Amino acid sequence: MEIRIFSLLFFALTVAASAADLHVEIGFRFGGKPLLADSLRYETSAGEAFSVSRCSLLLGSFALRETDGSWVEVPDQFAYLDLASRRTRFSLKDIPENSYEALRFTVGLDEKVNHRDPAQYTAAHPLNPNLNRLHWTWQDGYIFMALEGRYRKKGGTLGGYVYHFANDDNRTEIELSFPKSIKGDARGRLAFDLQPLFNGARPITFTASGDSTHSHKGDPIAAALRTNLATPFSIVSLEGESSIVPAQKVAPLYLPAESKGYRFKMAGTFPRPPLPLDNPLLNGRVALGEQLFNDASLSQNGQISCASCHQKEFAFSDPRQFSMGVNGKSGSFHSMPLFNLAWKSSFFWDGRAKSLREQVLEPLQDPNEMGSTLEDVVTTVEQKYPDELDAAFGSPDASSEKVGLALESYLLTLTSYDSKFDRAMKGEATLEEDERRGFELFFTEYEPRSRKYGADCFHCHGGALFSDHGFHDNGLAPGGKRFATPSLRNLGLTAPYMHDGRFGTLEEVVEHYNSEIHPSETLDPNLAKHPAGGLGLSAEDKAALVAFLKTLDDPKFLE
Repeated sequence: MEIRIFSLLFFALTVAASAADLHVEIGFRFGGKPLLADSLRYETSAGEAFSVSRCSLLLGSFALRETDGSWVEVPDQFAYLDLASRRTRFSLKDIPENSYEALRFTVGLDEKVNHRDPAQYTAAHPLNPNLNRLHWTWQDGYIFMALEGRYRKKGGTLGGYVYHFANDDNRTEIELSFPKSIKGDARGRLAFDLQPLFNGARPITFTASGDSTHSHKGDPIAAALRTNLATPFSIVSLEGESSIVPAQKVAPLYLPAESKGYRFKMAGTFPRPPLPLDNPLLNGRVALGEQLFNDASLSQNGQISCASCHQKEFAFSDPRQFSMGVNGKSGSFHSMPLFNLAWKSSFFWDGRAKSLREQVLEPLQDPNEMGSTLEDVVTTVEQKYPDELDAAFGSPDASSEKVGLALESYLLTLTSYDSKFDRAMKGEATLEEDERRGFELFFTEYEPRSRKYGADCFHCHGGALFSDHGFHDNGLAPGGKRFATPSLRNLGLTAPYMHDGRFGTLEEVVEHYNSEIHPSETLDPNLAKHPAGGLGLSAEDKAALVAFLKTLDDPKFLE
C-alpha cells in the first residue's frame, strides 16, 4: 500500500511538472484592422454604415490536437472576451507539454454547462453573470455572442441593432491550425474579424435581415451568424513571451490581532460579488462604518450625515429631487439608493469612482454636501472613536484611508433580496394576474419580426440584481449622455427617478420608454432599434408593468 501511494504521488508530481499554461490574446478586428468601438465607419455588404458598441464572446470546450491526430481536452475552462472593456486575454491552464497542430474551441457552451446554476461561480470566473452580463437569468442559459451598435438608415437617421446569439443548438465549433510545441508557458495570438461575420457566406444587412435577434428557434439571423462564424477567427502569432501578468496576492489592510468576520447575506440566486480582498468584512469594521455613516459631526456644520441624504426607509435614497447639504446647498443629481453595491465596480452616476472607499470620501469634502475636509474628518473620528478604531484596525489612530475602508465595509453589507418577486420565485408567494403580465412584458423583447411585443426592459435591467451595472444613454434629452444603470429593486421606495430625479412616478418612467425617447448618436442600441413612435404599450400593459416593478420592493426597509 505504501509503495502504491508513493507511485501515485510520483505520477502526480510528474504530470504537474510537465504541464504548462497557454496564454491567448484575441484581437477584435474589421477587415484586418483593429476594431474601434462606437465608430460609425464600418459597412455591411449592402453599404449600410454601422458601429459596434458591444462585442462579447463566451468560448468553451477547448482542445488541442497532437501530431498523431489525438485530441487533448481542456475541461471546464472558459473564456469571456469583451471589446468595450478591452478584455482580450485568457489562459488555458495545465496543458501537457507536447507538440500540437490544431486548436479547437466553441463559441458557446455545451448544454450541461449552459444550464448549470450560474450562482456557483466565483466573482472572477468567466461564467459569473455579474462579470460577463451574458446570462438570461429568468430564461435560463447564456448569450454566446452579443453584438450591439448603431446603423445609418435610408434617409440618414440612426437606428440600433442588437444581435444576441444563444441557445444550445447554436453552439458553434471552431478549429484552427495551431502548429505549436509547448514546453513551458506559451503564448498565442488570435484575431476575431467582424467583416466576414457580417459579410460572409450569408450576408447580414439591417434593412433586409432585421435589426435584432434573440436566437429563437428557426431565426434566420441566428442561422446566418452561425454559418458565418466559420471564418472570423484566425491565428496571428504563436511566438513571444506571455503578456499575462500573474495575479498578485492581496494582503488585508490593518488587520487587528483579534477579529471576527461579518456574515455577508445575499440570495442563493445572486452571482458571487467581488468583495475586496484587502478589506475583509469584519464585525468591528462594519460597526464603525455604520457609526460614521450616521454621524453628522463629520460635516462642516455638524448637521449633515451620509444618512441625511441616504435614508433607510427610502432604501437609502432621498425622497427629494436634490438633497440639501451644508448651508442649504444642493447638487444637480438625485441621491442614488445604496444597496447591492458589492456587485458594482464603479460609483456615482458617471462612474468616476472605482471603489466605495474612494467614493465615500468625495461627499465628505463636497461643498454642496458635507463640506468638510479630510483633515477635520480624521481628527473628529480619532477623538470620538478610539476604541472602535482599535477593534476595526488594531490601532486607535485614524486616517482618511481607514475612514474610507470602514464606510466601504458598512456599505457592502447593505443587500436587498427578499421582495415579493423573490418569494414568488421560491414558491413562497404568488404574483397577481397583472404582476405576472408585467413580468412577461419586462422579460420579453420588442421584436416585431419575431412577433414579440414586450417592454424590452431586461437588456439593461436583467438578472437577479435587475441592473447590468453599465452606462447607457436612455434617451432622456436631445444630444444624449450616458449614466449608470440603477437597480430596479425597491423602485416603490426610491422616487423620484433618473439621474436628475425628473420623474416623480413609475408611470412617468414607463411612459418615457413607451413613447418619449430622444434620438442621438449615443442612444443605447436596445432603445434605438425601437420605432420612432415608441413601443405602443396599451394602458393595461403599462399598468401591469408598474405592478410588476412594485413587487421588487424589499420590506426590510419599512421595518
